[in-house]
Amino acid sequence: MPSRWMAHSSFSSDHFIGVDLLGVARAILGGAKIMSTCKNKVLTLVFVLRPGEVLLGYKKRGFAQGWWNGFGGKVEAGETIEEGAKRELHEESGLSVSNELDHVGVLMFEFVNDPVLLEVHVYRTYSYTGTPIETEEMKPQWFKHQDIPYKDMWPDDKLWYSLMLNGKYFNGNFKFEGLTNLLEYEINEITK
Repeated sequence: MPSRWMAHSSFSSDHFIGVDLLGVARAILGGAKIMSTCKNKVLTLVFVLRPGEVLLGYKKRGFAQGWWNGFGGKVEAGETIEEGAKRELHEESGLSVSNELDHVGVLMFEFVNDPVLLEVHVYRTYSYTGTPIETEEMKPQWFKHQDIPYKDMWPDDKLWYSLMLNGKYFNGNFKFEGLTNLLEYEINEITK
């Protein structure tokens, strides 16, 4: 494992691929706004759950077109990470969340020959309003846990989805060559 990938046991200690987790936790818990000087690209990923099922979206265009995933995207200037997550969920599925999302982890993605690291904040919720609708970008569909279409998803998803679906908290590091060749990974279950 590259030396910059250091294991950790909670949101509040150690460094995670050059990211100060204490700073990330303070930003999340304190509602701090995203600074335009972040060296990583900060993204969100929201999973809407109901007993035994998860709502996934089929990506109709753009990055990862043709794959199933949760709902999310870029955090805009002036937004907290959670505000960005709620906005992206609404834009991509028509669903709204008025209460706090459950922040379950941070996933870091490195792509060979790309200097930008993707810092993905993963959320889950059982509480939402509205009915999922197809949008220009995503086509939502409910899946039973045993029927999740891992063959049509990011290769890392099958490594951490069970943690997310089972109420666990985690962080992970993933190194890809291209979009489908997962070279290295590390996943740590954490306490919140």
